[in-house]
Amino acid sequence: MAAMPPATRIDGKAFADRLRGRVATAAAAFAAQTGRAPGLAVVLVGDDPASQVYVRSKGKAVAEAGMAGWEHRLPADTDAGTLLALIDRLNADPAVDGILVQLPLPAHLDDKAVIDRIDPAKDVDGFHIVNAGRLAVGLPALVPCTPLGCLMLLKDTLGALSGKQAVIIGRSNIVGKPMAQLLLAENCTVTIAHSRTQDLAQVVRGADIVVAAVGRPEMVRQSWIKPGATIIDVGINRVAGAEPGKTRLVGDVAFAEVAAIAGAITPVPGGVGPMTIACLLRNCIVAANRRAGLADPEGL
Repeated sequence: MAAMPPATRIDGKAFADRLRGRVATAAAAFAAQTGRAPGLAVVLVGDDPASQVYVRSKGKAVAEAGMAGWEHRLPADTDAGTLLALIDRLNADPAVDGILVQLPLPAHLDDKAVIDRIDPAKDVDGFHIVNAGRLAVGLPALVPCTPLGCLMLLKDTLGALSGKQAVIIGRSNIVGKPMAQLLLAENCTVTIAHSRTQDLAQVVRGADIVVAAVGRPEMVRQSWIKPGATIIDVGINRVAGAEPGKTRLVGDVAFAEVAAIAGAITPVPGGVGPMTIACLLRNCIVAANRRAGLADPEGL
């Protein structure tokens, strides 16, 4: 049997750059119609180094898109009342179209209570129970950024997804569950696999589309994959590098061996990761338009 051609490498960075360009165009159009830039407020509690990096990169992306941005940095010992009062002020501020509270929060703060306090119309992370419910029943909603980015890459790679078998490995509220809802809306046949799934490899082997989002380095092996399947690797795991003291990033999929049999695959880094911030910007401009009574921007 002839060897399969190598998988198409899905370039998430290039797609994200194009999406950010379209967002900037939409932000300029919004400003022309309303007299103000769309605005995103980011709240960071504590000094988690990874969160600080994420917040800086989000701030840079907001500025490049022509949006207004505000960072609210609170000390790690901030009490719930202070944080909720800040969210109330941002909810009431007409210049703020999107509110993002950087997770994880310090252990003494309740993530769910904080997310539930955000106005669903400004919930650009898409985590509020109202947005989750609207997504589940097929109503317009602000959708979590990572699964939305995955869907965009899938549609760009495959075109119509109707009728395809999709397996999502991971059932988190942030990726797995909303990913399932999005693929169901595209008329895929969807299976959610998780830590209690029996014979996981056999379940995955039937999939035309595999979305891996479990946070376990290189767990998905070539023997799990149907030849020609499309693989979306959401995992970002830091593992030991080839040199002592060095590390490298890998996904949840064993990239080299799976790429030899897959039809298309996202690399790590450079696949899903860049889409998350691009979709955050997309959600902010969509939220701004909806709050202003304008139609959703085209092409987003």
